[in-house]
Amino acid sequence: MTQPSPAMVRAAQAAGARMADRNTSFIFNEWYVGAFADEVGRSLLRRTLLGRDVIFYRTQEGRAVALDNRCIHRSFPLSEGLLDGDTVVCGYHGFRYAPDGELIQVPSQERCPKGLGVRNYPVIERGPLLWIWLGDEAADPALLPPHDWLVDPDWVCSKGYFHLQGNYVSLHENLLDLTHLSYLHAKSFGTPDYAAAKFDAEIGEGRFALLRDVVPTTLPPVWAKPTGMEGYPQAARIVRSEFLAPSLHTVAVRFYDNALPEAGRPEFRIRTAHIPTPETHGTTHYFIVHGRDFAQDQDWVTQHMHDGLFTAFQEDVDGMQHLERMLEKTDEDFYEISVASDRASIEMRRYLKSRADAEAQARVPAEEKPVAPPVSLAGVA
Repeated sequence: MTQPSPAMVRAAQAAGARMADRNTSFIFNEWYVGAFADEVGRSLLRRTLLGRDVIFYRTQEGRAVALDNRCIHRSFPLSEGLLDGDTVVCGYHGFRYAPDGELIQVPSQERCPKGLGVRNYPVIERGPLLWIWLGDEAADPALLPPHDWLVDPDWVCSKGYFHLQGNYVSLHENLLDLTHLSYLHAKSFGTPDYAAAKFDAEIGEGRFALLRDVVPTTLPPVWAKPTGMEGYPQAARIVRSEFLAPSLHTVAVRFYDNALPEAGRPEFRIRTAHIPTPETHGTTHYFIVHGRDFAQDQDWVTQHMHDGLFTAFQEDVDGMQHLERMLEKTDEDFYEISVASDRASIEMRRYLKSRADAEAQARVPAEEKPVAPPVSLAGVA
């Protein structure tokens, strides 16, 4: 069996070292989805995001709140306490926190210390999503990834969630690598002609897209039935799969009858927001919202597409989990070979690593500052 030459292996390892992987630091200065909006209510929702333990709840007026899930007294999880009005009461010693995280009551003493509390995280609620900012830089709403169609009444949407036992970098690469549709999704919405269809890549600062025109083709049932093109061999499937931020990837597809003249032919558009939020370096909260701009009043179409798509997304999840188990076993001899269709995903992974390394480096000076020894009061009158 032919093995890559040592020089080729070294080159592959050098290329891999420049790309993000499951061990790369998190990028905190971004908006991430912490929950679907309807998950957060008048109870304490605990969630680990980018390795941080967070609780969500709503005030009596309905405003979403996100706080660190650790009492500053003895580190008891606040999620094991209770929500009393708009405040959180620790279930260990009763320390009470306001929605801004300020400590406002210590039951064991009359006066509450000032200037103490837990971290409050900025949140933005838009449509079905609740976004959270976990970074050290000031949260800027203008940096929210673009997703206007999710709040557009002309788009009918359904949503779902997977607790992915895999890392978010691999998931992003999966979404920029559409060749896999012919194989990983052979039983769902992949077609044999997909992998060989011509493709193009767009590379920009922080935005990476793969474009694929599968024309002519026969649509899989998930699309064929709602568009009325079942078994029709002259359909067009025009795909744009785009990385928009570490927290958002959107796939936009157009379908039409390729035998009809361009002027006046009906087009059917769908979009899927793939929304990964790292939980740990080996697990990911995988939120998904799928929408369409046709047959808006036909509930069966919503259910048909949802069922078919989430069958395919389960295949992705299963695939990513197989991949994760292999990546857990890598050693110093590990390498991977890339091909031309990987261009967009390679550039995306380089971008993620560059961002992550820059943030990690920015935190180093503060972490490396010498800590003054504690002042002893022994012998002080």
